[in-house]
Amino acid sequence: MPQASVQFGTWVRQFHPAPDTRVRLVCLPHAGGSASFYFPLSKALAPTAEVLAVQYPGRQDRRQEPNISSLDELADRVFEVIGDLDDRPLALFGHSMGAVLAYEVALRLQDAGLPDPVRLFVSGRRAPSRDRDERLHVSTDEELLAEVRRLGGSHAVLLDDPDVREMIMPSIRSDYRAVERYRCTPGRQLTCPVTVLTGDSDPRVSIDEAAAWEEHTTGPTELQVFPGGHFFLSDQNTRVTGLLADRLTSPDVATLHEAKI
Repeated sequence: MPQASVQFGTWVRQFHPAPDTRVRLVCLPHAGGSASFYFPLSKALAPTAEVLAVQYPGRQDRRQEPNISSLDELADRVFEVIGDLDDRPLALFGHSMGAVLAYEVALRLQDAGLPDPVRLFVSGRRAPSRDRDERLHVSTDEELLAEVRRLGGSHAVLLDDPDVREMIMPSIRSDYRAVERYRCTPGRQLTCPVTVLTGDSDPRVSIDEAAAWEEHTTGPTELQVFPGGHFFLSDQNTRVTGLLADRLTSPDVATLHEAKI
């Protein structure tokens, strides 16, 4: 790995270092989420890929830092941290808000003339061009909490604890503000392959909205539909992990990386 900076150590968590693997997978959490969400995925993929989980400011061990409520600013910061990881093929995985963030980071890698991600995995999020007029970030705490509980996920139960709720609500609201105010630049496209993962009963993403990711790359796109709602990847952990491992060990991974360096 290139020499790690203090900034890298602040932003990135390596739960299961795997220096001998052929590819890295940078994982970006959902709104209100943290790097630890990807601990199970990191453990499962350790023989195949080195998983780097991004820790946003304002949560867990970074809870004393101010949240970043602009998705473009957050993408800039993540790009600054991972932009020099070019000694091995790099893939990006993002769930929900993290999917849009991963897309924007991939665009920044491309614009800088750096190696494209060998694959972009986008999970639980409609294509950037499919806007919805959502304003949950300006709703009451009760309304925002109701939506978080409706979607489920590992942190939904934790919100029943008043102390935990007080600690993580600012991050949830800030992240919702970031993703709800985000608008993509029309016509901008990636060139890397994109794998789209979605749940068949996700209230936040229709199948058509998920399929529209194909408009955002000139590379091949595949759509994988799993049983479940917004956090289908937790319920379908084995299947999702198997899919990622298969794509990350594809013979095309090295070819795609070498083509840009």
